Amino acid sequence: MSQALHPMLNIAIKAARAAGAIINRASLDIERLTVISKSHNDFVTEVDKAAEDAIIGTILEAYPGHGILAEESGREHGARHSDYVWIIDPLDGTTNFIHGFPVYAVSIALTFRGQIQQAVVYDPSRNDLFYASKGKGAYMNDRRIRVSKRTRMLDSLIGTGFPFRKGDNFQRYMKMFEDVMVQCAGVRRPGAASLDLCYVAAGFYDAFFETGLSPWDVAAGALIITEAGGLVGNFTGEPDFLYQREILAGTPRIYGQMVKTLAPYTRVISDADAAAAAAADGGEEGEADPEDDALIQSLQEAEDAAQAAKAAEPEKPKRTRITAAAKAAEVREGKDDAPF
Repeated sequence: MSQALHPMLNIAIKAARAAGAIINRASLDIERLTVISKSHNDFVTEVDKAAEDAIIGTILEAYPGHGILAEESGREHGARHSDYVWIIDPLDGTTNFIHGFPVYAVSIALTFRGQIQQAVVYDPSRNDLFYASKGKGAYMNDRRIRVSKRTRMLDSLIGTGFPFRKGDNFQRYMKMFEDVMVQCAGVRRPGAASLDLCYVAAGFYDAFFETGLSPWDVAAGALIITEAGGLVGNFTGEPDFLYQREILAGTPRIYGQMVKTLAPYTRVISDADAAAAAAADGGEEGEADPEDDALIQSLQEAEDAAQAAKAAEPEKPKRTRITAAAKAAEVREGKDDAPF
């Protein structure tokens, strides 16, 4: 790396590359993998677990007092109540991986009191490394990246992800998809959200939207986008996306236009409205994974506690600057008690 990186970012990169090496070795003989179905169209392999173990081992060796939130092991490892929490997806795009489709990635983010500070997304099949530190810009393979300069939806390429779990309201999604499709130059769905977000940051896409995602799918990519000059939020344009299972990201101008299109489909506006829309479509809202929901709830509680602690901190006394003119006015009004 040509620039000096934050020590914690260096550890994240080391962990991501270690996991990537495991994934690349396994990709040479996919037919021998043992695949377990967590739920309909949701798979996990021994590669996911081995990659996650390598990441967690690397992180805790350097920072044993930090917390861990990982897709496969949850909160099992690390300190439970640390201000620092690493959010890990060891293999985003497992379905692609087990079919030999080379679009998958390792995603690692570090939060401090609920705020994302460091991020790495590593594509092992292409050896592409995306990374960012808060306030330091976003990079791809040691090259600074920025979101695209496109301002018109008609010129824009949009990324998305399709509903895939049993019980997902596909009819409702197709209406949303149609509303976006008719306004843009094209829509793409490779199947790994962490990479999709990085492609927005690098200017390959102009925006990305998806529902049903978990924090480990989007945490790293979200910081990389904001550090590349883009915007990230939920479908109503608010910054609360990590726990809402919906995300919208894009260039500032395209993001604003996408909010107008996607706002009617948000789950944030009204759960009653969403239920009504699902009933009208003859479907149901997405079937939640209880384990995922428990993990997301624990992370939400940690952030709420951090925000409450921050709000409870006493405010520092404000320093008042006294100008020469103000001092002279006090003397004229007899407010200066000095004897000379």
